Amino acid sequence: MCYHCGEASRVLLSSKQATKLRKLRIAGVCGVLTPIIVLTSILLAIHYSPWFNWTENALSDLGVQGTAAILFNSSLVVGGVLTVIFAIGLREILLNKTLGRIGTLIFILDGAILSAIGIFPETAGDIHLYVSVAFFMLLPMSLFLNGVAMMQEPSERKLGLFTVIAGIVAATVWMPTWSAVAIPEIIAALAASVWSIVLGIKLSKQASQYQLQTE
Repeated sequence: MCYHCGEASRVLLSSKQATKLRKLRIAGVCGVLTPIIVLTSILLAIHYSPWFNWTENALSDLGVQGTAAILFNSSLVVGGVLTVIFAIGLREILLNKTLGRIGTLIFILDGAILSAIGIFPETAGDIHLYVSVAFFMLLPMSLFLNGVAMMQEPSERKLGLFTVIAGIVAATVWMPTWSAVAIPEIIAALAASVWSIVLGIKLSKQASQYQLQTE
């Protein structure tokens, strides 16, 4: 009879629990910090760009030169990395849902693409257009899939519906004809930002609850 098997199993389980706890906590912080960093940097970049006009420019125009470019591009790179970390944590709570697995994978890819927008600004040529379009296409897709996955759990239906609505806003904002893309870009970004903060807080709370259950 193996007297140490039970103890070894408990140690292994404890290690897995600790890893999951760290993922949820870090992801929660990233979910809250990402929109704060990116939106604040965009506002500062606008401050340093008196020529910027919401009805004539794209947000990416801020990333061309000067202090504004440094603020704008660096915030997208950092925001993309934080988004990937946030998405990995979100994946922990949606891993048992097929749509959740797909949705979080798309979200991870979208985070990497967000960084790519900062790495390849408008001055980089066509690649900037490709990654920008890809980001705003994949964003509502990931929100919609993750939201539907959440709605499969009765306790998460409201949060899932909120996620789906955020995805719908991020998609339908492109339907009207705009004279420039800065306005639909910021609306989509705000929808995703509110969702990110709410989900970040949710993950942090879930980490605390998970810790209490395992103590």
